[in-house]
Amino acid sequence: MTAPHSTLVAPMPRPGDHVRLISPASFPSRELVAETKAVLESWGLVVEIGAHAFDQRGFMAGRDEDRLADLDDAFRDPAVRAVIATRGGAGAYRIADDLDFDAVRADPKPLIGFSDITALHLALWRHCGLAGIHGSLAGSRSAAATRRLLMGGEPAILHRDPRAMTVEAEVPGTATGALVGGNLGTVAHAVGVGLPPLAGTILFFEAERTIGLGQVDRQLTQLIRSGALHGVRGIALGRFPGFEDYTDRGWTLVDVFKDRLGALGVPVLGGIDAGHGADSLSLPLGPLAVLDTAAGTLTVEPAVGSGDADPRLPRAKREGLR
Repeated sequence: MTAPHSTLVAPMPRPGDHVRLISPASFPSRELVAETKAVLESWGLVVEIGAHAFDQRGFMAGRDEDRLADLDDAFRDPAVRAVIATRGGAGAYRIADDLDFDAVRADPKPLIGFSDITALHLALWRHCGLAGIHGSLAGSRSAAATRRLLMGGEPAILHRDPRAMTVEAEVPGTATGALVGGNLGTVAHAVGVGLPPLAGTILFFEAERTIGLGQVDRQLTQLIRSGALHGVRGIALGRFPGFEDYTDRGWTLVDVFKDRLGALGVPVLGGIDAGHGADSLSLPLGPLAVLDTAAGTLTVEPAVGSGDADPRLPRAKREGLR
């Protein structure tokens, strides 16, 4: 399967539209869902909750078939204008390639989520070219960033945080390409089981530390040795909480990035304030992006459209119809 030649951009949700909260991975607390629902309702949206959002089976929100059914129901329902994951965790990778992609293409709507939800973003990009939003509504800053992307329709401009440790891993340059990625571990684990073609893209990576530096080194090495990174045009590094003061036999996370990513010969921009951790920013996945290390910016076209044109057309052709 080749990479999508155009991005499928869903119409922008507007006040009065319905959105649905679903749990494709782990199960949320009822308090978290109530808080998320209240935020969305404050934006003027009508919030529905998937039938199996609170199911529990081990670490997951119920059986695979029920979590998949909730996703498919949301994408098939013409009244639903956005699909929002209650949380990440684990389990989305088990159902990602079984989605009703015909329904997604027939009536595109953005998916909002991150962490394990990266598996769904990758599958939707691979099969449909659908743009989504990497982010959450947990925290006022995160919620405001997600609202701008979901209901504002403007390009996202993310500025380098000069205090972030990943700035030290930068490789100077500029790059243009569709922005793809999300959680590094989820992207690496998709090698051989559904990772979309990455040639011509800018990759965004973020992760939190669960073990040592070998965690990140193994994942990057897997991507490199598999050939998945051939043709990638640039890399943007988000948050990597837990690694800030972590050293292993003289090396830090920056050393791993320099060793693994520095050899790719593409620009690397550090310090993008998105990913795990409190009140992070959100960013579109799928649309065209420009990475510029001199300016310290990652600029991404909107993940949603105005709704007045055919979302299946490439952006340049849609604009030509207006």
